[in-house]
Amino acid sequence: MPELPAPVLALSGALLFQAAVMIAVFIGALFLGSILVPGRRIRGPDLGGKSITYKINGLALLLLTVLAAGIAQVSGAFSLSMLYTHFFALFVAANVFAFAFSGWLYWRSARKPAESPGFWRAYFFGAELNPALLGVDLKMFSYRPSLIGLALFNTSFAVVQYETYGYLTLAMALYLVLTWVYVLNYFQFERGMVHTWDIISERFGWMLVWGDYVFVPFFYCIVGWWLVDASGPPLSPVAAAGIVLLYAFGFWIFRGANAQKHRFKRDPSTTIWGRPAESLDGRLLVSGFWGIGRHLNYSGEICIYLAFALTTGFASWAPFLLPTWLTGLLWHRSRRDERRCRAKYGELWGRYKERVPYSMVPFVY
Repeated sequence: MPELPAPVLALSGALLFQAAVMIAVFIGALFLGSILVPGRRIRGPDLGGKSITYKINGLALLLLTVLAAGIAQVSGAFSLSMLYTHFFALFVAANVFAFAFSGWLYWRSARKPAESPGFWRAYFFGAELNPALLGVDLKMFSYRPSLIGLALFNTSFAVVQYETYGYLTLAMALYLVLTWVYVLNYFQFERGMVHTWDIISERFGWMLVWGDYVFVPFFYCIVGWWLVDASGPPLSPVAAAGIVLLYAFGFWIFRGANAQKHRFKRDPSTTIWGRPAESLDGRLLVSGFWGIGRHLNYSGEICIYLAFALTTGFASWAPFLLPTWLTGLLWHRSRRDERRCRAKYGELWGRYKERVPYSMVPFVY
């Protein structure tokens, strides 16, 4: 059995410098592309009396990144396997970037003392709601290196497996397809992000910066990391079919619920599941998924990540840290959503809860 290349754990100065250059080139190229690559412009929701115009070109940037990575891989100029062998050096470099970026954001806010809530809150939670640089909204932009970086890490694991064994296992091939569909779909509907809680209400500080540049690309790929070794028990075609069904079910709920909400916000007279949208006082949607559960979009996303983890089988608990973490995160977010909506809608929210009594799992919770 061929041996996998070992990730480099001894972090020399030269290795860290290479990782820093790779991080800088990657983020810098995406930022430059966000400015130069054409894209549709959409107006975001009202944010305290002002509205931001966003350029939606994430899908084009993703495809250009795939093209560049493919050319580099085939020509031998750069192998994606380096993302695997340099993983820990890249992790360190990404952390340095995240802390430095957060410091720069704090410095921006500190120049306006009236807007800064103090060092700890301004640094960790952020002071500015929508900081921009050269016309690019930095909070919206940061999803691009986050998810494109995640997709590249997952692809690098497949490249390492193929270069080592000469083939891809069914589990790796399935995982790669499922994760790429997820990322492609995100950028296909990137415009919907302008209506999310993070964009509308969360200030941009270390919490979101570290999550975007470190946590998502380096932790959310744990399943792909686990699948690199092809010596484990193979995934059966029957199990693969079941995983696809779970993924499709979760995707249907996740994207379907979000799409219904966004369509209703744009046009309250829209149809949902073939019938005119029904709402409470024209403000809270009670048709489709939103008439079944108040946060079914979160439940659908949990199903998607559970499908990712199931591609590894049950040989280890480690890959299941991802859906477990996401369940806790989204449950906590649903509670925050409830508090925010209660404050925003008042008595109307109580009526909505009477109409839709379940949050994430119909008839259970």
